[in-house]
Order: sequence, then C-alpha cells, then structure tokens
Amino acid sequence: MLLTPAAGGGRPAAPPVHGPALVADLARHGSATALVEDGHRVTYGDLARMVDDRAEALGTTRRLVLVAIRSTTTSVVDYLAALRGGHAVLLTADDDAVVAGLVAAYDPDVVLRPDAPVDERRVGTAHDLHPDLTLLLSTSGSTGSPKLVRLSRENVDSNAAAIAASLGLEPDDRAVTSLPLHYTYGLSVLHSHLRVGAAVVLTGLSVVDACFWDLVRAEAVTGVAGVPHTFELLARTGFTGAGLPALRRVTQAGGRMAPDAVRRWHETGRRHGWDLVVMYGQTEATARIAVLPPHLTGAHPGSIGRAVPGGELRVEPVPETADDPDAGELVYRGPNVMLGYAEEPADLALGRTLTELRTGDLGRQRDGVFEVVGRRSRFVKLFGLRIDLGVLDARLADAGLVAACAGDDDVLVVVVEREGLERGGAAGAGAVEAVRRRLAGACGVPGTVIDVVVADALPRLASGKVDLPAVRDLAARRRTTGGRAADPTAGAWGTARQPAHGASVEGLRALYAELLERPDATADSTFVGLGGDSLSYVEVAVRLEERLGTLPPGWHLTTVRDLAAAAHQDDGARRRGRLGGRLETSVALRAIGILLVVMTHSNVLFVPGGAHLLLGVAGFNFARFQLSAADRTTRVRRVGASLGRLLVPSVLWISVAGAVTGLYSPATALMLTNVLGPDGWGSAWHFWFLEAVVWIVVGVTALLSVPVLDRLERRRPFATVGMVLGLGLLFRFEVLALDTGPTIQTPQNLLWLFALGWAAARAATVWQRLAVTAAALLTVPGFFDNPLREALVVLSLAALVWVTGVPFPRVLSRVAGVLAAGSLYVYVTHWTVYPYLEDDYPVLGVLASFAVGLAYWQLVERVTRRVTLVRRQTQERRTAGSRATTPA
Repeated sequence: MLLTPAAGGGRPAAPPVHGPALVADLARHGSATALVEDGHRVTYGDLARMVDDRAEALGTTRRLVLVAIRSTTTSVVDYLAALRGGHAVLLTADDDAVVAGLVAAYDPDVVLRPDAPVDERRVGTAHDLHPDLTLLLSTSGSTGSPKLVRLSRENVDSNAAAIAASLGLEPDDRAVTSLPLHYTYGLSVLHSHLRVGAAVVLTGLSVVDACFWDLVRAEAVTGVAGVPHTFELLARTGFTGAGLPALRRVTQAGGRMAPDAVRRWHETGRRHGWDLVVMYGQTEATARIAVLPPHLTGAHPGSIGRAVPGGELRVEPVPETADDPDAGELVYRGPNVMLGYAEEPADLALGRTLTELRTGDLGRQRDGVFEVVGRRSRFVKLFGLRIDLGVLDARLADAGLVAACAGDDDVLVVVVEREGLERGGAAGAGAVEAVRRRLAGACGVPGTVIDVVVADALPRLASGKVDLPAVRDLAARRRTTGGRAADPTAGAWGTARQPAHGASVEGLRALYAELLERPDATADSTFVGLGGDSLSYVEVAVRLEERLGTLPPGWHLTTVRDLAAAAHQDDGARRRGRLGGRLETSVALRAIGILLVVMTHSNVLFVPGGAHLLLGVAGFNFARFQLSAADRTTRVRRVGASLGRLLVPSVLWISVAGAVTGLYSPATALMLTNVLGPDGWGSAWHFWFLEAVVWIVVGVTALLSVPVLDRLERRRPFATVGMVLGLGLLFRFEVLALDTGPTIQTPQNLLWLFALGWAAARAATVWQRLAVTAAALLTVPGFFDNPLREALVVLSLAALVWVTGVPFPRVLSRVAGVLAAGSLYVYVTHWTVYPYLEDDYPVLGVLASFAVGLAYWQLVERVTRRVTLVRRQTQERRTAGSRATTPA
C-alpha cells in the first residue's frame, strides 16, 4: 500500500521537528551543494524540500521504519525523511536476506527500499517506541544481526558535531561514499558533513576502480574514508594521492592498522598534500570515539589518539591485564554513548540502560594518547596459557602479513593472505613454517597446535572488516577434522583445498578470481559486481553448476558467501546434481542459436532465425549485467569493457580475413556497414548481428546516460524498457524509416527485438510476463515473412520469460556450455570456414567451423589472461619499487 499525506485542504504543514538537528537544519545551508550523484547536484534547499515531502508522506504517527540504504540520492532522502519525521529508523543494507531477517525479527511498520514501492505494513504502529529512540544499527558491522544498537537524537547530533570539530570540517569540504552508508563509519561521514553544510558525493564504486579516483578528481573531493582493508587495496594499486589537488584528508578507522603501515601512509600524505587521520570508534558510541591529530601520527603510529570533543576515555584495570599495571579495558563516557542494546521488539520501549561504554578493547595511555593492545573477548587457552588473539593479529600485521587468528582450547588457527607471504620473499612450506614458528614463539606453545591456512583473501564483511565468525567457523572445521594432520581439505603446504563438492566460500571466491581475472574478489562479491558479463557468464555458470549441483535463481546477483551456504544441501540433491542438472535458459538458447546458424549456413538443415534468437538473448543479458550497475559511471564502464571483449577479437579476425580473401571492406571490419554502406562487397552483411548488437548497446547506453532516464530506469525498469520497445516498434512498423540495409539486419529495425529480450529480464510479475509474451506474439509474425523463423524467435522469447532452466544430462550440459561460451567466436570465424566445405562435405563444414571458432576462443582467452597477468605483475613491481624507495 502506498503512503498518502494526511487528509485536508491544501498542502499539509511540514511535520513537527522530532528528528536530529542535523536533519531539521538542512534548509539553513540554502543553495550550497548537499549531494552529488552522477554529476547531478542537490542543494541543501532542494534536499530539505525533498526530505519534507517524503516525511509528510510517512505521516505524523511515530513508527518503526526500516530503511535499506544505498549510496543514492533517493535512498538518502528516505533515510533523512524518516529521521525528520521523528520515527525510529532501523537502518540496514539493501540486501534481500538481511532485510527479510530484520523484518522477521522486529516487524517494522514501514519498509523503505531503493527502487521499490513503499511497503506500509500497517496503518499506525505495532510498537511501544521510547521517545528518545531515533536510530537502530546492527552491532559490530555485522549487517542483519538481530542485536541492535539503540541510538538517540542526542547521540546522532553530538557525534556528528564532535567528528566535524575533530576533523575541522568546513562548508567547502566534500566527502565521497567510499564506505557503505549502512556501516556506522560510512554513515558518520554523511552525518558530519551535513552537520556543517558540506557536500557528499554518492557512488557505489570501489577504491580499486580507476573510475572512483576519476570521480574524486572531477568532483574535487576533499576527504576519503577507509578501513584497514581499504588501505591494503590501495597499496596494491600504488595509490599515493598524487594528482588530487583538492584532497585534504584520508581518515582510517574500523580496526587497527599496523604502525608501519600508518607511518608509511602518513609520510605519503605529507608528500602529496593530504593528512592521514587515524580514528577509533564503535557502533555503540554512534561512530567515532577517538581521533589522532595528524601532527602526532609520526611519533605515535600505533595510537588511536584522544577522545573526541565532549567525550572522555579512561583505562580501567581488568584481570586480563594483571601483569601489566598500565593496561586495562578502555572505557568511554560521552553524549554519543548509546541508550543500550535491543535484541527483540520489546526492547524498543527501553530508555537509557547505561551511561558509559565498556569497549571490550584492552589499551593503555602513553604521552597523552591512547593505544589499543588487544581485545577482551578474543582469547583462547592453550596448555593453560591465556592467549590474546588480537595481539597475535597485530604481531602478524607488524610483520607485513594480512592475517586473522581464531581457535579454541585445543588448536590455534591463523588464516594468512597469500600475497603478504609472497611479498615478504617467501613461499611454500617454508613460509607457512615461518609463520607457525613466529606464533609459537609469541605464545609459548608448541607449533603442533598451530594450524596455518593460506588463502587468497580473508573473509570480510561488506564494511571491509575481517569476518571473524567466518574465521572461527574455519577454525571449528579444522578442529573437528583433527587439525592440520587429519584435515582432508588441507593442501600440500597448508592451503585450504576444495571440499569434495567444491562449494566452500574460499573455493568459490577463488573460482571467481580466476575466471573473471579479479584477484580482489571477496566472499561478499557477486558475479555482476565483479564486472561479469554475457561473455563470461556461460563459463562461470557451467563451472559453478559442476560444483553446486544446481544454480539458484539470480545466482549472478548472489554473493559468494550465500552461494556457498545455498550449496550445503542434502547429499541426495548433490548426487542428483552430478547425474543431471539444469542448464540456464539463456545458456541453452545461445548453444541452440549458434548451432542453428552454422548448420543452416552449411546446408546441413534449414532452420533460419538462430541469429535473431541470439539478439533477443543479447537484450536479456544486457538488462541482467550492464543495467545492474549501481551508477551511470559503472554502467558505462561495464558496457565499454563488454564491447571491448566483443569487438577486439571480432575486428582482428575480420580484418585479417578481409586482407587474405578480399571479402570484407574496412567498413565491415569496423562495424560501420550500416553507416557507410557495403561499398560493393558482396559479403558486407555477414556480420550484421555483431553490428546490430554493438550499435544498439551503444545507443541505449547513451540514452540511459541522461540523468532523468537513468533514474526512471532504476525506479521503473519495466516501464522504461516498454518505452524503448515502443521506439523500436516505430521502426519495426515503418512509422520511422532509415533505409541503410536489409530490413531484418539493421540495428534500428532490430531494436524492438533486443528490447523484447530486455523486457523478458525485467518482467517480475505474472502480468508483466504475459505482457512480454503478448508483445512477442503480436510483433514477431510478419517481420521475417518466414513462419519457421518467426516461430523460433517467439518460442525463444517465451522461454526467456517463463523458463529459468532446462533439464540437461550432465555430459550434454557441459557440451552446450562450451558451445554457448564460444558462440561469439564461432559466429565470427565460421564465415571463412564452411564455404569451402558446404557443397561436398556440409557436416564436415559444421564440425570445422566449430573447431576453428572454439580454438580461436581459447587462443583469445589465453592471450587475454597472459596480458592481464603481465600487466598486473608490472603494476606490482612498480608498487614494490615505490615501497622500497618511498614509504607509501
């Protein structure tokens, strides 16, 4: 049900001010820029009006409002409006599973999600909400945790003001969403900048993406926030901040960073004109607790600094630090300390249950600043010795290793990232043994109870923090299998090897890293998020199906972690998956389409329409992959990368074939036949399919780069594709006409068919699926003047709409997967193979066409991976050289 404003004549007055002052005072900053998204600027005055309008729609009855937030203007407006109206806001990530879990646990009255209708679950409220309750956040960055932190208006306002004062934020400052907004650190960036009238640039790009830094430069960003993992990623890319004249500060929080790394980044910033600001915080204190002034960083790189204005830190002795009189638990008192925790809806009625925060961190004070030395809750007991895992993590970090420890009273498990070992000049069993000896010496225990696991990457949360529960789960699995000696998943030198069914988180992450050439893949990565497209989709899908048995719907948008969890099904299902599975419909259609194209051209059979079938599939995949990007910049980058993978091998082959045979003009090779004409070459239209795909994708991407259309596509994706379909039908029925070539082979005349495939991907309801099916039945007949071709196209579109997977024997599904994955290359090369065999040996012509095409596919893949590897190694050598000469 949609929310509606209160009844009455005229426009109702703005809702009473109940929310934090930083929201109520938005309008006072007037024409200053508040938000920037994809080049579109929103002033504070406009933002205040948008927030008031949205708050008005939410009504004046105070309710529990769940806001699933992204780094977009509409999502931020939803969040601020809920605060503005005085509601209790439960903020979380925009993730189906997380939202479902919190809805089940807390039964919110309203659910607001990006690009989705308002879900008003009841009129009024089902909850007794304490008057001070303003914001609810998941604890410790573990999004979706049913244990929530209860925050008040005073908590939010005081911490925003304290952070702004600590950093010296001014109205001309400009931040960027380098961290997710549902994470308390990322949210505090938004709060503190709104507090002083500064601007925030909204983006979903990663700091390892060159486009992120292009955006930082173009928008004159003055501040970037990061957690330790952010800095690990930046170090791999050789980032120094050079060429960013507006950059003033880079803040670090979210966990301890090794003192040597702090010192290197501090010196790098000084050389390039920006400050490294080390900070310390917890969700329970609304965000940040302490700040290390940049001028003290060089002398105290292991420190967290001093309490933020209005706060007080002290060290309180605890039994764990009895042997160190200067150490104890860090205890914080200040106006930003939470009201308390909530573990069930009844807790939302509670007021303040504590006045100070026992952080759980062990620390000491030296020279007027504080440092963290361990964690009370992270202890194991081996041979009667109490071992602080946090201290071990810190020691390994100080040695240049990215690692995390876990265990119980029988075994200590440490997961170490491979790159750190190799960067130190060691590898193999010797490197693992060195880590084991280091830990054994630090703990005073035998090395036989220490198990070292080497992984490409530590499991991490969306915030970038190490996923300690996942590390503990690994330790528990190692414990139950007898540790290092008896663990059947242990590799030759301690590296975790795939379980029999190949569905471990690390195994799937490594598969993504290999097939998508993305070593930065994590447990929270998705196929689409890593830049996967229709060309890489088939190979990844087939390889995943071999490991998982059956792919879940929407797997390309599912995280590696969730795929691995879904794979832990019953043994019977896995056995059935080995004997037979389901081939994803678009993959099956690609295999069928290329078979029909080659067999029809070779005169083995006559079933025309294979290429047009593939065009519908191209539209289907365009919607799933390119249009799933979080912002326009990422969309354009993905489109460019995908077109590059299509064009480079195609243009290369056509150019060489044209030079050798004289069949093709330069216009054909450059996909310009539709623009320049065939120039007398009889074979000019051989590659009409490729040319149609290229120009349709380019045209649609340009169209959706218009901000208003981009926003419309995100909010109403099915309506938007309906508009594109309508435009295409104007050419289909010759209301508009461009005579540039054969009617059934030119981009403008095929836009409607591409749009039908796109609509099939966007059809989310039964009525929408029926609409797409009806559109195919009404528009395809009569276009080709060939009933067989038309029936094939209609059936393929209907399959995309209604059928998610096709039952296939395992052996045949692998063959179909290979044909589908190599379909582009077979299509490009078969024109120069089958004509020499079609008259006398048509079947041989088909076999030879596939053999040459698949061989060319493998050659291109190998060359591409080799080039990528060389480029990465060159970058790593440059980075290593930079580290050796300058502390960066």
